[in-house]
Amino acid sequence: MILRRTPVAVLLVGMLALAACATPPAAPPKPGESVFPAVSPDQFLAVAQDVEPVAEAVCRAETPDQNCDFAILVDRDPRVGANAFQTIDRSGRPIIILTLGLVAILESQDELAFVLGHEAGHHIARHIPQQRQSAAEGARVFGEIAMAGGGNAREVARAAELGAAVGARSYSRSAELEADAIGTLIAFRAGYDPVAGAQLFTRLPEPELRFLSTHPPNAERMRVVRRTLAALRGGG
Repeated sequence: MILRRTPVAVLLVGMLALAACATPPAAPPKPGESVFPAVSPDQFLAVAQDVEPVAEAVCRAETPDQNCDFAILVDRDPRVGANAFQTIDRSGRPIIILTLGLVAILESQDELAFVLGHEAGHHIARHIPQQRQSAAEGARVFGEIAMAGGGNAREVARAAELGAAVGARSYSRSAELEADAIGTLIAFRAGYDPVAGAQLFTRLPEPELRFLSTHPPNAERMRVVRRTLAALRGGG
């Protein structure tokens, strides 16, 4: 479902603040700049109306036990950078949120469709509960290692905190690629070009190649999109 009170829905407050992913931050639009340089509000709504039913159908087919009634919202705070993420409200409803900063750097409707499909993919693949589980397991393992090494309570707590971060972030990299593949499927079935949509990666900052990086390299993400689309076209 897309909220229709305005051409671009206002972000609601009070939702569960757990993001499955976010794009690397970029600068928000400058005062006076249009936040719709390539995708107009009407086009935004049209793309959302194309993509949401497809995402819902894929969700119901793959995970019928989940709430698949996606709400697509925009954070209208102009101070926020370029981000998109998926969360779940207190009723269990999946929410896809795009910031105005991200909308401002979209260059085509294909890019918007791919972003929406990608975020829906996080919910379909159950990435939020799986990331929680990965973080908990990392905390347990690191904490036990610290205890076995004779660490005191503070050292064990710090080790568990580090383990949770390692578990969550290492899982995030594989989750991003899985969401890219699902997003490719959704955008394609909705009538958009996922490879053109994934061109957004070429304008995003390259993720830092560090141990706790949450995103895989942009080139790897493009390969996943191309490979998935080739398989979809090959399979009819």
